[in-house]
Amino acid sequence: MFDFSDQFVLITGSSRGIGKETAKLFLHRGATVILTGTAKNPSSDLIDELSALGTVFYETADFITEEGIKEFISRLDNYKKIDVCINNAGINLLDEVENISDDDYQKVLSVNLNAPVKISRYFAKRMKEQEYGRIVNVASIWSVISRPARGVYSITKHAIIGLTQTMGIELAASGVIVNAISPGFTLTELTKNTNTAEQLDQISKNIPINRLADPIEMGYIILFLCSKENSYMTGQNIIVDGGFTNV
Repeated sequence: MFDFSDQFVLITGSSRGIGKETAKLFLHRGATVILTGTAKNPSSDLIDELSALGTVFYETADFITEEGIKEFISRLDNYKKIDVCINNAGINLLDEVENISDDDYQKVLSVNLNAPVKISRYFAKRMKEQEYGRIVNVASIWSVISRPARGVYSITKHAIIGLTQTMGIELAASGVIVNAISPGFTLTELTKNTNTAEQLDQISKNIPINRLADPIEMGYIILFLCSKENSYMTGQNIIVDGGFTNV
């Protein structure tokens, strides 16, 4: 089950957190994984750790600018085939709506929305020609609920769900399946940077499972969504939050 031998898997934002743990799961199952990160040269520790599990490539991905997005996409033509695309890269700059600067707004919009839209557009054509493909967009529970200072972030994640639903319909007859996962509070660097230790403790108490998720728990859901075993579910947003949004 979940055999990815001979498949090429692209995971944006895979130098840490959910992306990195997901990469490990794919490598364990025979995939060749294309990692991305903002650094021009990846850390040797990252490459050594993941190369020990299988074949990896690394591509620099600067999604802050339009030029960076275009340049990244142009390099994808160097790969003869890519079977799976996971749009995972994201940033979160906290501020209430009345205080959001134009610069911060554009940065979050570029990384969280413009990049996955344009990457997905590229793969829509390519995967239709292959007559096979899997795309997973990593959204957030802030695509279905919100809290103060998450305005711009929520905008992008709501939009990603709309993109997922539309692409799921458009590509269904071509053998291409598109879904989204909306993680709840997960112990990543992003979560730690946007919440204090006291806030994280309180959040844990508000989650029915009584803890934050481990990044690998999101990886297992992504793994299924990208597998051949998932042959019928498309255009869906899978909320994985320990029951948080139901409280």
